[in-house]
Amino acid sequence: RFSCRRLGGGLVQPGGSLNLSCVISGHNKDDYFIGWFRQAPRKQREGVSCMASSDGTSHYLSSVRGRFIISRDKAVNTYYLQMKNLTPDDSGWYYCAWVYTGGTSWCDVTYFGMTVWGKGTLVTVSS
Repeated sequence: RFSCRRLGGGLVQPGGSLNLSCVISGHNKDDYFIGWFRQAPRKQREGVSCMASSDGTSHYLSSVRGRFIISRDKAVNTYYLQMKNLTPDDSGWYYCAWVYTGGTSWCDVTYFGMTVWGKGTLVTVSS
């Protein structure tokens, strides 16, 4: 019903780019928000970006704003996270997650009560 599938490689040099994708299957209503989260070793999980399915409202963690872009292709029910100018601090396991919103234009990168979590994908930024 819900899957997170990665595009591109997991290892990139500082300053490089990576794209992640998250496919929503089995649910076609615009009544949820998608969040991208990451967790580095020995660090707490943090929300990176989110998007409300109802109207595309999006938010970002301050440290990635201007470098990461969340987007979606409604035709294929897929959300993307484009990551540019990556730094070693961006390394970690990245997850997409889903939560029901009832169709409101709400999403919150600090909200961790997500209902469904996709499989993580490892991003390593290193020279």
